Amino acid sequence: MCDPVSVAVGSALGATGTTTAVGMVGASTMLGVGSSVASFAGQRRMARQQAAFQSRAAEAERQRAIQEQTSIRMRQAQEQEAANREIAEISLKSRQAIAKGVTSAGEAGVSGSSVEMLLDDYTRQEAAYRLGIARQQDMRDVQTGLALTDAGYRTRMRQIEINRPIDKPSFLVGALNVAQSGLMGYRTGLELTRETG
Repeated sequence: MCDPVSVAVGSALGATGTTTAVGMVGASTMLGVGSSVASFAGQRRMARQQAAFQSRAAEAERQRAIQEQTSIRMRQAQEQEAANREIAEISLKSRQAIAKGVTSAGEAGVSGSSVEMLLDDYTRQEAAYRLGIARQQDMRDVQTGLALTDAGYRTRMRQIEINRPIDKPSFLVGALNVAQSGLMGYRTGLELTRETG
């Protein structure tokens, strides 16, 4: 049984065509069609591979972003803990200074407003120092917020870069390419037949 392309080509050549001419037209047509089909299959395979790569890269970026955010949050927690230790140390030193001042004033026989002014001065110094530490921590918190926002923007930009649209082969375009290749093969076969015939 003959293949359908050869039968169609043989019918098109009619009675003037020889078996060799039919074979030449059929062979060149089949080569063109086969090339188009192989190209379509290759494009489809490449699109699938690209999609798999994008999926792996997007997951890796997601993990990287989580790691970066965790690192930023850990740094923030460490800074907060250091500030809390510093405040606790200042409070202890302030209490010790107040106790020493009260004891010294009592031993010296000093009392009244001068002792109260001294104690108020210690309390003011402690409050000013606490306020300074709190302001620094507030600025660090703002910096952390900006770092997290920036990290989020960078992650989005990387995800956009990773997930660019994939050129997927169209079945219609593939079918048209097969038809075009078939017609070109048919034409080439006819030209070869004329040259040899």
